[in-house]
Amino acid sequence: MHSLWQGKAPIYEALQKYKSIRVVPFDVPGHKQGRGNPQLTEFLGEKCLSVDVNSMKPLDNLVHPVSVIKEAEELAADAFGAQHAFFMVNGTTAAVQAMIMSVCKQGDKIIMPRNVHRSAINALIISGTIPVYVNPGVNKRLGIPLGMSVSEVKKAIEKNPDAKAIFINNPTYYGICSDLRSITELAHRHNMYVLVDEAHGTHFYFGENLPVSAMAAGADMAAVSMHKTGGSLTQSSFLLISNRLSTGHVRQTINLTQTTSGSYLLLSSLDISRRNLALDGKNIFKKVSALAHYAREEINKIGGYYAFSTELINGDSVFDFDHTKLSVYTREIGLAGIEVYDILRDDYGIQIELGDIGNILAIISVGDRELALERLVSSLSEIKRLYMKDKAGMLDHEYINPDVVMTPQQAFYSNQHSVAITESTGYVCGEFVMSYPPGIPILAPGERITEEIIDYITYSKAKGCFLTGTEDMSVKNIKIVEE
Repeated sequence: MHSLWQGKAPIYEALQKYKSIRVVPFDVPGHKQGRGNPQLTEFLGEKCLSVDVNSMKPLDNLVHPVSVIKEAEELAADAFGAQHAFFMVNGTTAAVQAMIMSVCKQGDKIIMPRNVHRSAINALIISGTIPVYVNPGVNKRLGIPLGMSVSEVKKAIEKNPDAKAIFINNPTYYGICSDLRSITELAHRHNMYVLVDEAHGTHFYFGENLPVSAMAAGADMAAVSMHKTGGSLTQSSFLLISNRLSTGHVRQTINLTQTTSGSYLLLSSLDISRRNLALDGKNIFKKVSALAHYAREEINKIGGYYAFSTELINGDSVFDFDHTKLSVYTREIGLAGIEVYDILRDDYGIQIELGDIGNILAIISVGDRELALERLVSSLSEIKRLYMKDKAGMLDHEYINPDVVMTPQQAFYSNQHSVAITESTGYVCGEFVMSYPPGIPILAPGERITEEIIDYITYSKAKGCFLTGTEDMSVKNIKIVEE
């Protein structure tokens, strides 16, 4: 990385120049630098709305960048060690879909874990790509899915030598990392691309003593959520590629689904945040690591909770662990993670990232302070004292191996009708059911509905999980494939 060059922020600098010359706007957006919408200006601020602008020659064009956006992309690629970096303003969802659609077409196979984000399965529905699922192992104590075992990937490759790519979550929501280097080497020996959903791994590129990043491991593409741990605005991400792919082809694929009206608020936030991490990322994530370590130790002193970390590493399905993730097992105090999540927000004014049926996750990043973590720890201690109960009758796992009957695309576009979820056993699902966050489907189109899955859905609803994906907004009914 060329640190002297990294001090530039071309998009931000172009917007500053645009503001200084006091352009009279007769283009979109219609609020005209905020003057046409005083309430919005009062809420967001004049500085913000003055740079909520449209593409123009001095500011370049995201769809076909030739000047400041092009230079910003080159700086991002240099910072992340990639051949090229694309600015994504439709979130990492668009980056994940662009990865799959850049290397797979209808009828092609892709090897992937089943516990992928819905954006990956949506890409299969759009493209007609056929998934070959590698079911992750499960930590029986915590009930959470693990990473991809190299031996399981090898078996999938041997059974499907015609697969075009391997898709990997790294890290998972809980911080678990697969053996990226070994999987990448194995895939490349069989002429397959390696695509990495690195939504939670921005810091891997800049911090020390962290798991290997996708680009450093030799992967071909990586979708990176800068907004999650890198400090940029929500919905802004990078798509990184290696020299094994055509930059022009990937850009064309991105342009199939990404907006032609790229937000300069998002673009400039990516530009500024990249500069910040390139120049000071090592110190930033050293502090983040220290804060996470402190919080983990203090939570484990409370008793009843288990804030897990690198002790889970087994050299295979947990090849490494992202110790900046504050993942905490809650079931020993008789509370589901989602119950602790709700109590923290409603009673203590603390918003964490997610709660599922057994764990909570607090994201620690560049903006956190020790005082806030002390408040979290003390709140968890008080929750245990006030709410602890017998854990009997609690569900003990987060992941159920799916019975895949047909491809997601075939199921999604099939004739369907709606039935009560409680009466859907044995049918093939035609839509998604998932808890958000994290957005990993409990059921995806084309999978057989079982009693175990229905029990999980019923339990999740009873505990207060926010279920999404079904056409029925109350999540009482589900669309099934007509046989």
